Amino acid sequence: MKKNTVLPLFALLSGVLLTLMIMSNSYLSTFTSPLHASWLTHGIGSVVALVIWLSVKRHLPQSKSSGEISRWCYLGGIPGAFTVLLAAITVNSPLSLSGSLVLMLAGQIVTGLIIDHTGLMGLTKRKIIWRDILTLLLLLTGCTLIIAGK
Repeated sequence: MKKNTVLPLFALLSGVLLTLMIMSNSYLSTFTSPLHASWLTHGIGSVVALVIWLSVKRHLPQSKSSGEISRWCYLGGIPGAFTVLLAAITVNSPLSLSGSLVLMLAGQIVTGLIIDHTGLMGLTKRKIIWRDILTLLLLLTGCTLIIAGK
């Protein structure tokens, strides 16, 4: 398969895996607490990531970047921890899994558009066009229909 075909499939699979992670973590939190479930989820995820890294590290391409890594790059675990914790709370609320996921998606898209537009954190700037706004409005309409339909 060509790279431009595989990458969208990887993104789709990532969405499926994210949904399964949120669902299982939220269910676990009903037996413990959202914070305890988050600790367990991140602990297990760290072990799995370590095993995968140890299995494939010699096959990974070497980085071509010779620059110094910005300190903010190491902070990705902070929003990740809050995402898991907050999802465990919202999924077990009247929002349920589907309502939580559509609002998370809306938050991701709004944040992505802002980052694309401003070039925040060194990313390439991209102008927001009318189709982006229309897409966002349609997404928010869909969010409303999913949540109000419960």
